[in-house]
Amino acid sequence: MAEKSEAKGDPAMSAEQAAPPRKRSRRFPVLTRDTARPEGGGRAAGGHQPAPYRQWPLLAVCAGVLVGLLVTVLHFRAGTLIVGAALLGGAVLRWTLPSVGMLAVRSRFTDLITYGVLGLAIVLLAMMAQPDPWLSVPFLDTVVHFTVR
Repeated sequence: MAEKSEAKGDPAMSAEQAAPPRKRSRRFPVLTRDTARPEGGGRAAGGHQPAPYRQWPLLAVCAGVLVGLLVTVLHFRAGTLIVGAALLGGAVLRWTLPSVGMLAVRSRFTDLITYGVLGLAIVLLAMMAQPDPWLSVPFLDTVVHFTVR
């Protein structure tokens, strides 16, 4: 009689005891309950270091963009070239380093494409800036004149 009262006592405990342990599936779950950290999203330095040392790749890119924006006040073309170079540097850091901290936003491929395309576009547009452009690309000239008119 005592055994029956123990089985009836807590239904959650009896269900856990009765069910065999499940094997972990390697498939992705149907319902996602959490966001995965991006590839390379670990700390760039150990946890014992202060935050600026752990996030140096992101800080390097942000510092390059800030310097470029400050230089843009004095000389437009040079400043925008620095901004584009900082984004291209971010793409190189994302490609070469295994752990880049918060510079990793999504997958490595997506980050490379995003940083690379934006950096290249900024550099090309800076080289085409008027007056006295350093680069003349007829296709881009047509696109810029079409959007400005």
